[in-house]
Formats: sequence, C-alpha cells, structure tokens
Amino acid sequence: MDRERVLHQCVQLYALQPERLSKQVRIEQALRQAIIQQWPGGLRLPSHRALAEAFGVARQTLALAMATLQEERLLTTGHGQGTWTCKPSAPAHEPPLPPRLSRRAQRVLQGPGASMIQSGAFVPGIPDIAQFPMRKWRQLYASVTVPQNALLLSYSTGGYGPLKRAIREFLARWRNIHCDTEQIIITDGTHNGIELCAVALADVGDTVAMESPCYWGARNVFTAAGLNIDMLPWQPDTGHTLPTASGPVTLAYLTGSHHYPLSVPTRAAHKQRLCEALAPRYVVEDDYEFNRDDHANLLFDTTSERHLLVGSFSKMMFPGLRLGYLVVPRHLAGPMNRLRSELFREGRMLDQAVLAQFIFDGDLDAWCRRIQRDYLGRQQVLHDQLCSLPQVRSVSPPSSAISLCVEFAPGVNDVAIAQALLKEHLIVRPLSPVCAASDPRVGLVMGVGMLSGETLAREAQRLRRCLEPLLRQGH
Repeated sequence: MDRERVLHQCVQLYALQPERLSKQVRIEQALRQAIIQQWPGGLRLPSHRALAEAFGVARQTLALAMATLQEERLLTTGHGQGTWTCKPSAPAHEPPLPPRLSRRAQRVLQGPGASMIQSGAFVPGIPDIAQFPMRKWRQLYASVTVPQNALLLSYSTGGYGPLKRAIREFLARWRNIHCDTEQIIITDGTHNGIELCAVALADVGDTVAMESPCYWGARNVFTAAGLNIDMLPWQPDTGHTLPTASGPVTLAYLTGSHHYPLSVPTRAAHKQRLCEALAPRYVVEDDYEFNRDDHANLLFDTTSERHLLVGSFSKMMFPGLRLGYLVVPRHLAGPMNRLRSELFREGRMLDQAVLAQFIFDGDLDAWCRRIQRDYLGRQQVLHDQLCSLPQVRSVSPPSSAISLCVEFAPGVNDVAIAQALLKEHLIVRPLSPVCAASDPRVGLVMGVGMLSGETLAREAQRLRRCLEPLLRQGH
C-alpha cells in the first residue's frame, strides 16, 4: 500500500471522528480502526512528520496517540527505522466448544441485528450526540445527586413519579395524547417495552403480525420470546397486503406516525383496515420517530382496552440514555407494572430524575424543535445527491427524522452494496433483510445524525460517487 493512500485513509477516518473528542483521541480512533479493519500487519507507516501534517496536529499530539497504540500492541517501532502495524492475534488455546444456544437464540443471531459499528458517516439510528446540551445534563445530575436524595439510589418501583408526570405532559404537547399518569410505565428503552408487551400479552407459539419492511430490533425481540411472526407488506400509497387466510393474531406491531425503516408518514386508515381484518387481541404502536404535527397518523387510543404505545428518548436525545415509556390501557397498568418489577428490577432513579427535570425545564422541547429543523435540512442535502442516481426508484421525502431510505430497482443487490460501502467507511443498512419473503423491495437505510454542515455535504458527495458505479453494475 503506497504512502499517499495511507495518508488519505488517515485523513478520511480522522474526519469521521466526533469533533467533541480531543485531537489525540480522534487520531487514536482513526488509526485503530485502520489497523484493525483496513491495513495489513507489517505495514510501514509514513513518517511522524507526514502523519502530523496530514492530521493537522502538533507532532507531540501525534506522538502521544502513537504511544497509546504501541501500548495496545497495534503498532511497533524501531529507533530510527520507522513504525509498523501489528494485527491483534488471538491467544493460542484449545478450540472452544460450540455454544449450546437455544433455537430461539440461534434464529435471532442468524438474522439482521445491531451493527458492531455504531459511528461513522450515515450510520442509521444514531441521533446527533455531538450537539446535545451535555453541559445542562451534567448540571442536572449535580443538582439531584445530593444527600437529601439518597432514595434515588434505590429501586424505582413503578417508575419515578415526577418523570411519569413530565412524560404525560410531553405526550399531550407533542402527540396530542391525553392519558393518566398511572397508564405510563417507565422502560429501559424501546426493546424493553416491546419485550414487556411480548411477555405480558402473548404466549410462546402465538402469532404477532408485523409490517414489511420491519424494524429488525422488534422482530428479534418477538423471535426471542418464541412468537410466530407474520410479516405483511405495507406500501405508503395502498396500505397493507392482507392475508387471504389467517389464524388468530395475538399482537399487531405497527410503526407509529413515521414508518421505520421506509422513513415516510404512515396512515391511521391503513392500520385500522389491517386491524379490522386481523382482529388482533392487542395493538402495539412503536412511536419510533415523530414530529409535532403528525400525531393524526397514530391509531393509538388511550381509552381503548387493546391499544399500547411504545416510545423512547434514545432517538430524541442520545442512545446511551436507554430510557423510554409504555402507555397501556388502564386495566393493564397494575399487572404490567408489577410484571416489569418482577422480571427486570427497576432502578436508574438518578437518570429518571434528571430526565424529569430536563423535560420540566423545557429543555427537551427546545432540543427537539432545534434538532428536528437541523435534520430536515440535512435530509434535503442527502436527498438531492441520491434522487438522480441510476437504479434509484425513490428516496424518502426530507423530514425531521434521523433516518432516510432509498429504494432501488428490483434485482439490485443491496446487501453487497452495503458491504462495498462499508469498505469506504460509509455505514448503511440494506433494506431487503428486513422485508418479508413476498416483499421484493431493495434499498439502503441511512441516518443523518452523525454528520452536519460541510462534513455532511462532502460525505454526501462521496457517497454518491461510491454508489454510482455500484448501481450501474447492479452489484
């Protein structure tokens, strides 16, 4: 590998690191990623002077980063001779016995799941964590972590009361949902809420109806719970493909007001028609992404005895928060709260107290308004680059969501294209693995949370340049 290509890759990877990190850490992460994923072992690196100039940093900053990687045994150096890469090697030992996993676990692991790469250009499902008001968040932690609040270190049976009230008011403002505080169950994110629904409302072998394309995470949760999954294709214009014959359906899992992964508005009429045809015992809507004006797309009804709503703050704020909510019918509130306590043991009272104050102070509303405006502009930039590419059938219209979906003509190998883009550090998800066998749609799902400004414009152009030859070949 020639010197210029190595330097070019260094600069590309460095630019993809979050700007909130120090220059030293950004260099460490860029070089670590290149050594592990791209470069062969024994590759001689350019001189420290050339690397420092490429990164635009002082040589002392580069030296500190290189020293860290030498301690990790990813680099080796000889005095006056240069620096070489070292591939991490697995320790020699007896081959491990194959894991004895359940059939349910094997089915989950064989399907699409969470990517091992959770940062980089266009990675889907990650909001803008670089601009989140972390200073205010830290101040709130300091304000609640005082001796008088020692009870916040205990279990949170039923959830933190003030947070439930804050969520109730937030839902009234943003989703036009008016419910009692008792109907709100605090969860550890969306997956935890879906899992609670699966365990509480369905038995092993029961059927759950899902839309195609689907959210892979929900499908994995239902698979792990031992449910049979019936995927029904959904088209934004015509609605769901209804089965000619169907057995009893226990759960219908539907996207909220904004479909994921297609990233288009849903329609309450489509959902109503599906529920009338299937007659599910319970209807679970996942309000994954939304804006303030699209609540009419929800089918959810707080007075119904069979409708539940799953929501999460991870996509609004930052993924590591892992706090969400479940709004349930009144008659289910008591037993489902108790079941959650028995199965998962509630805690994280400090996080709940900080989030409650963040909402009460108006900071969540201000953040949502600001970042959704930003997402809309970012989606427009990406939309303009993708819509005229060959083999592109449609690109989801710009919205205030963090996700965007581009659909290709039939026959394009979206899995191969996603793998090819990964080699260029463009992180996207193929659409076809989350579609039913009867749903031939192919495409890519990508996010706009990790990029903004000039970086977004530059990376969007690079994405187009990489995609164009791949699409012309059909890959």
